[in-house]
Amino acid sequence: MFPFSSSSSSSPLLPTLLLFLLSLPVLFLLAPRILPPRPLPPISLPDDLDDLALFRRAAAADTPPPHPHRRPSAKTRLGSTNPRPPKIAFLFLTNSDLHFAPLWQRFFANGSTALYNVYVHADPTVSISPPGGVFTGRFIPAKRTRRASASLISASRRLLAHALLDDPHNAFFALLSQHCVPLHSFAYLYNTIFHHSIPELTRLRKLQHRSFIEILSQQSFLWKRYVARGKYVMLPEVRFDQFRIGSQFFILARRHAVLVVGERRLWRKFQLPCLDTESCYPEEHYFPTLLSMEDPDGCTKYTLTRVNWTGSTDGHPYMYRRPEVSPQLIYNLRQSNFSPSYLFARKFSPDCLDPLLDISDSVIFRD
Repeated sequence: MFPFSSSSSSSPLLPTLLLFLLSLPVLFLLAPRILPPRPLPPISLPDDLDDLALFRRAAAADTPPPHPHRRPSAKTRLGSTNPRPPKIAFLFLTNSDLHFAPLWQRFFANGSTALYNVYVHADPTVSISPPGGVFTGRFIPAKRTRRASASLISASRRLLAHALLDDPHNAFFALLSQHCVPLHSFAYLYNTIFHHSIPELTRLRKLQHRSFIEILSQQSFLWKRYVARGKYVMLPEVRFDQFRIGSQFFILARRHAVLVVGERRLWRKFQLPCLDTESCYPEEHYFPTLLSMEDPDGCTKYTLTRVNWTGSTDGHPYMYRRPEVSPQLIYNLRQSNFSPSYLFARKFSPDCLDPLLDISDSVIFRD
């Protein structure tokens, strides 16, 4: 006799049991839709991937700076009669303390806050003391930077993108390091940049500001730099005759800053890993190569940051020490074959701060 006979008091359970057994396949098929999905394990993404949205937004920013077709008047340059004057964005790229922050404080104190903005990209893997003053609240979200990699390009683009989005009146973007110091007053620098960046009339009959960026093509070591990622890796986007070198530190006009943050084609090549790390300095090639290919006439092809490569070691330029700081050194560093004067100089060791402060008012900021 079956346990669930018609005479059994449990007979009503039989249909329920049979229904349950028959429904198992259906429940199995529906389970993925009923139960919450299992979380995926974390995956490693390229460092630059989460910057794409930032760069896209910045590339969509308005390209014309304020007063794009004429030089600002003297009152606008030195005063504030125009309520919306063009500004200079000072972009500090650092992996250590901003040792010369007190000197920069004095520099900015000589200018109007309506004429500049400050942005800092500090390597988050390094403990950096807050400098205060004009640097307060001006640190942007940053990532680690490493030599012989594209991380310094990414950091520079990140600074440009934040400055573009932060203030539509940023007309020029000056990239500086923690080892850079000013060689003139703010007023002198502001007037020089706007006055000497205007070329002759273009075929469009419009005046446009040029960028101050070094672009060189005849260096003996250029081939080693070109093949640092592999002999044919840069092709077809960048031929060897298009490959350029220049100082890592520049002053870009706004339209070129927009171009840099929106560019993708060359960036895919320059972010590839270097095989010959001794000959790989992506930050010295990406910007001059890109602008040389896209708008060579829109660039001065020289930099306004003085650097001394005499006695350089391990790819680093000469560093000035405390005993060398003097008025004569400042006068010598100002001398330029391309422009009326260099505006910045590097590299200075941290112990140069006090002697630089001692001559700041009497020499550096006295133009």
